[in-house]
Amino acid sequence: MSVLLSKSSDFLLKSTFLRGFSGSIHLVLLIVLFLSWVFKKLRADGNEVAKRSVRNNGFLYYKQTLFCCLGLSIFNFAICFLNHFYWYRNGWSEEKIATLLDSVLRTLAWLALSVYLHSQFLYPSERRYPFVVRVWWGFFLSISCYCLVIDFVYYKRYQILQIQYLVSDVVSTVMGLFFCYVGYASKVDGEDTFLQEPLLNGNIRESKQSNRGEKTLTPYSNANLFSIFTFSWMGPLIAVGYKKTLDLEDVPQLASVDSVEGAFPILRDKLESDSGSSSRVTTVGLVKALIFTTWKEILLTASLALVYTLATYVGPFLIDTFVQYLTGHREFDNEGYVLVLAFFVAKLVECLARRHWFFRLQQVGIRARAALVALIYNKGLTLSCQSKQGHTSGEIINFMTVDAERIGDFSWYMHDPWLVLVQVALALVILYKNLGLASIAAFVATVLVMLANVPLGSLQEKYQDKLMKSKDTRMKATSEMLRNMRILKLQGWEMKFLSKIVALRETETGWLRKYVYTSAMTTFVFWGAPTFVAVATFGTSTIMGIPLESGKLLSALATFRILQEPIYNLPDTISMIAQTKVSLDRLASFFRLDDLQPDVVEKLARGSSDIAIEIVDGRFSWDISSPNPTLKEINIKVSHGMRVAVCGTVGSGKSSFLSCILGEMPKLSGNVKLSGTKAYVAQSPWIQSGKIVDNILFGKEMDKERYDRVLEACSLKKDLEILSFGDQTVIGERGINLSGGQKQRIQIARALYQDADIYLFDDPFSAVDAHTGSHLFKVMKDGRITQAGKYNDILKSGSDFMELVGAHKEASSALDSIDAGTREDKGVVSVTNAALKEEARNDVNGKEVDIIGPKGQLVQEEEREKGKVGFSVYWKYITTAYGGALVPFILLAQVLFQLLQIGSNYWMAWATPVSKDVAPLVGGSTLIIVYVALAIGSSLCILGRALLLVTAGYKTATVLFNRMHLCIFRAPMSFFDATPSGRILNRASTDQSAVDLNIPIQVGAFAFSIIQLLGIIGVMSQVTWQVFLVFVPVIGICIWLQQYYIPSARELARLVGVCKAPVIQHFAETISGSTTIRSFDQASRFRDTCMKLIDGYSRPTFNTAGAMEWLCFRLNMLSSLTFAFSLVFLISIPEGTIDPSIAGLAVTYGLNLNMLQAWVIRNLCNMENKIISVERILQYTAIPSEPPLVIESNRPECHWPSHGEIDICNLQVRYAPHMPLVLRGLTCTFGGGTKTGIVGRTGSGKSTLIQTLFRIVEPAAGHIMIDGINISSIGLHDLRSRLSIIPQEPTMFEGTLRSNLDPLEEYSDEQIWEVLDKCQLGDEVRKKEGKLDSTVTENGENWSMGQRQLVCLGRVLLKKSRVLVLDEATASVDTATDNMIQQTLRQHFTDSTVVTIAHRITSVLDSDMVLLLDHGLVEEYDSPSKLLENKSSSFARLVAEYSVRSNSSV
Repeated sequence: MSVLLSKSSDFLLKSTFLRGFSGSIHLVLLIVLFLSWVFKKLRADGNEVAKRSVRNNGFLYYKQTLFCCLGLSIFNFAICFLNHFYWYRNGWSEEKIATLLDSVLRTLAWLALSVYLHSQFLYPSERRYPFVVRVWWGFFLSISCYCLVIDFVYYKRYQILQIQYLVSDVVSTVMGLFFCYVGYASKVDGEDTFLQEPLLNGNIRESKQSNRGEKTLTPYSNANLFSIFTFSWMGPLIAVGYKKTLDLEDVPQLASVDSVEGAFPILRDKLESDSGSSSRVTTVGLVKALIFTTWKEILLTASLALVYTLATYVGPFLIDTFVQYLTGHREFDNEGYVLVLAFFVAKLVECLARRHWFFRLQQVGIRARAALVALIYNKGLTLSCQSKQGHTSGEIINFMTVDAERIGDFSWYMHDPWLVLVQVALALVILYKNLGLASIAAFVATVLVMLANVPLGSLQEKYQDKLMKSKDTRMKATSEMLRNMRILKLQGWEMKFLSKIVALRETETGWLRKYVYTSAMTTFVFWGAPTFVAVATFGTSTIMGIPLESGKLLSALATFRILQEPIYNLPDTISMIAQTKVSLDRLASFFRLDDLQPDVVEKLARGSSDIAIEIVDGRFSWDISSPNPTLKEINIKVSHGMRVAVCGTVGSGKSSFLSCILGEMPKLSGNVKLSGTKAYVAQSPWIQSGKIVDNILFGKEMDKERYDRVLEACSLKKDLEILSFGDQTVIGERGINLSGGQKQRIQIARALYQDADIYLFDDPFSAVDAHTGSHLFKVMKDGRITQAGKYNDILKSGSDFMELVGAHKEASSALDSIDAGTREDKGVVSVTNAALKEEARNDVNGKEVDIIGPKGQLVQEEEREKGKVGFSVYWKYITTAYGGALVPFILLAQVLFQLLQIGSNYWMAWATPVSKDVAPLVGGSTLIIVYVALAIGSSLCILGRALLLVTAGYKTATVLFNRMHLCIFRAPMSFFDATPSGRILNRASTDQSAVDLNIPIQVGAFAFSIIQLLGIIGVMSQVTWQVFLVFVPVIGICIWLQQYYIPSARELARLVGVCKAPVIQHFAETISGSTTIRSFDQASRFRDTCMKLIDGYSRPTFNTAGAMEWLCFRLNMLSSLTFAFSLVFLISIPEGTIDPSIAGLAVTYGLNLNMLQAWVIRNLCNMENKIISVERILQYTAIPSEPPLVIESNRPECHWPSHGEIDICNLQVRYAPHMPLVLRGLTCTFGGGTKTGIVGRTGSGKSTLIQTLFRIVEPAAGHIMIDGINISSIGLHDLRSRLSIIPQEPTMFEGTLRSNLDPLEEYSDEQIWEVLDKCQLGDEVRKKEGKLDSTVTENGENWSMGQRQLVCLGRVLLKKSRVLVLDEATASVDTATDNMIQQTLRQHFTDSTVVTIAHRITSVLDSDMVLLLDHGLVEEYDSPSKLLENKSSSFARLVAEYSVRSNSSV
């Protein structure tokens, strides 16, 4: 019996039984899983599709479990492969066959289980792991523990320990414990996150999570240690992106420490505590504050950088030992396994440190940039007007878009200065260990290479600085032209201004060319540096007689390759430090600019005084240093409830007077007191992009009753009824889809809704206010109040006021023929109501496109491509320059470089002896000469490649720029109405910069890294072809991971682009409307909005960084496994099977496999992300164009139009094919030389008729003939250059007065002076220092509104066309100036056809004909006298209403 038991126990201890039993149960698992899968398939119902797209989060540690199952499959495959190879050489046995079968079945079973678990994860009904799986895990743990116990029993009995069994059983036991824990532990509460919820509409939780990203915090904020280490917290978002197109609401909120709300207060408080006040901010203080904001992350990244650097040098340090091991020189037992473990652990540490170093660096950059942008925004809100004059809005926006961005990017480089010293020191230690004193030569060569980089770096810095400045100039000009594109098209100037942009771009590309060719030389130094240092070192060794052994030589080569990075980065780092210093200096000087004086206005508590406004002995000046104050001797006291009118000629100081009350103007002396809340309406309407209702409420809660009263008072109800979306209509940028009158009335509605105590109106009605009878007047002249008192009193007492009233009476004299009965006083008319109703009746420039339109907003969300970037984008990019002819030569140069570099290293490894006691195969001189020849060849190849690449990239950037800008400037006006300028500017700046500088490098880097990877695989396969058995599946997994990751990364990159524009646009709007914002005390609300937008931009940026590290971590892990496998293989094969030197070479290259494999995928991802800029530019090269500018076969005669007769026949116009008609069959004739006034309510078609006359809009049917020529049959420039227009909003461009009057340079100075005298600007210009070259600042802001209008008059006087259009031309000037303009036009355009869109009825009373439009049809068309005779005519009623209002004021 005991014998039987002994035999039985021996049998149970045998490996054959254990491995056979293990294989059998794994086979059973395979069968069970297969049957389960078949059963599920048969049971599947019609809801399968819905189920598949739903994700379940019920499983505990699902991702880790799946990863472990896959890991076990790969591990068993590796064991199987190693056993097969080893036993194939040494013979087979029964035990070995059983073990091999067990490994095969384990590999298949765990792979099948991984697939099964993945499929289970798709079904929402399962809340725990399937019962079968949990039972299997319990059984697996029991078997694994049993096998492990047997291993030790076997060792104790026979003193034999089989390493492969022990390793396998230990791994299986650990895995079994983990599986049992996750299988039998209860589900953790709160495990769900928004990202793991079902995503299809109709889900019961959908409504709760419609704004998931807006409400949910990033999983990073509460991730466990394992999740942080492996970046698993990014997994849910990447999974969502894989299943659907990511939108901003899918991206979670940042943790408070990374959000602007967390970072900004720290930066602001530190700056204030160090500097005392913003006026004393220094560059050093700003740097200290930024460091203080992110000091924890800076210390952590420094530690990680140091650990990474130390880990990278473990490989080169151990290579010589490894080669010696392969030759048979072994220090102790199992030394090979210890070496493999050391290599592998170093790679793991390197991977972890690098990934977290890079991620944390980006975190620092995001935080610093967000805090700086918020600081810049706050400064922009408080800047004084004088400070603003020194910086255009474009320059201030550049602080945000360029300088803050650059400081954020500097986080990548901040550790490089000290890190390079550590790297060089470590390299020298290794080189000294291997090559002795020859390491000094390596040090000298390294220093020489670095010094060679210094001039290149300084040149790059210089060219970069010039490039940025020239780009700033171009962007400033582009921004101005986009703002005024309507004027450019109406005047036919767009191609002239495009040529200015192209000329500015040529200056920019001059610097770009120098920059990219300098970069090419830097690239040459980068790739040539290791070879140069190697030649110097090995040459010195040969001269000094230091023996070169293959192990030491390979260690040196690996060290040189690591040194390549700091050598390359040094000029970049130096350049970046210099650039960042420039940006910090710029920002510090910006923060030092003067703010508005906080003590200009003394604010009294509401109700504390009967006096609303009081100014005593006030002296104010826009320029404090000027000896002549803008306003002086200002004394005024205004009681609550009083209405005060401020009168004066153009430039007398009326708007400045309001500014001093608002506290916007620097006070020299005196006191200003305000009691109560205030509301302000600016002369130039400031409308925020967004909904009409939001513009009116302006941060206040909705009070429906008050809101309706305000709409009624401002005559907005009819406008809102016409608009498709009513008050929910989205207003375009700068209110582009509203008429001038509508913008002004919305401004007034905004003020009225505030229910303020004090209302300040700056010429809001562009006409004389009604019923000013007993209220006070202040008459301004030369910055003084020359007269003050009641209307009748000051009318009798002085001449200044009489001049103004006389001008108004002259304008109203045409009304005298109207029946006196219509002049009866109807009682006191509300100022606001009467004026606004008149404004509404005579509203002009109504954009009918938005009034009678389809159910679609004018301004849509920014378009972005979705899904994969098409191959056509890549193809267009690489074939843009010279049809792609340079591409084959670039690739050939890289292939030759790779072959020559491998050849030179192969030569050195083969030709040098393994150890001292082995004779060298060739002489020392031959060794070095061949190596130098190969090195020179490879360096020439890399130089050629670098030069060809930048040539192709430069040419492509130039071609794409020209194509895009030509398409933009030739686009129809409807494109600019619907597209905020921020979107166009984003493409012209950010995307164009990417095409100029980044994309050629990214596309090249992807191609070159693939060639390098193939080279490494080639070298490794020469030694260990079996590595392919692991490498191929690993590459497969890498590609799958990349395909899994890229949809999310691509959409996140697109979101970054889309989310940047709103920040810029909001900032630009804030700068232009800062006075209005401050006057309503809304600065804090705008700051909050800005912070939300900044975080909206930071969210996709943060997650882009996290997603990239998520991918790279996994790729690095896989390549580390491949490398470890090849090392295990090398130590497992019998001694002497392969040449140790060549094996060492394979290991040397294998050290880079980890990095390069990840680099290929990373470059692919970066390229896909960056190529989106090309995609966005290509979108704008396909904009539909306007009709031809010139039709050579049908050009009008040079003196056309000679008579000026305009014949309109059955004119039908719509703004798009799917939209209703705006003009519905309009027929009339404007006789040559006649004066015609066009009147009509908003939406009647006045503006559309003028736009059709200039072919801004093309007719759908009918035609317009001018002197017998159909205007649709000739080129746009031939038409527009022969017509003249004075636009509604007077526009001046930055430059000189001459360039504004004569941009096409067609007239002499004498002609220009003559015109200036005609429009009464001559004397004013002669006073200026520059005369005709007097400076015009951005938007002409250093000229008053009236003066700008006179310049527009000067333009048409120079042109003197036969057809002149006045588009509400005198809305911005006082009545006297209006009369002067009308008189000048009557005098100099007697023979011309003049078409006037009327704002003031008096403007059309002296016309020959009046055209009254109603809903796109002619309602009345006759002479004014005839229309007035018929009291029932619409025109007569309109004049009667105006008469009542204007006479009540006189």
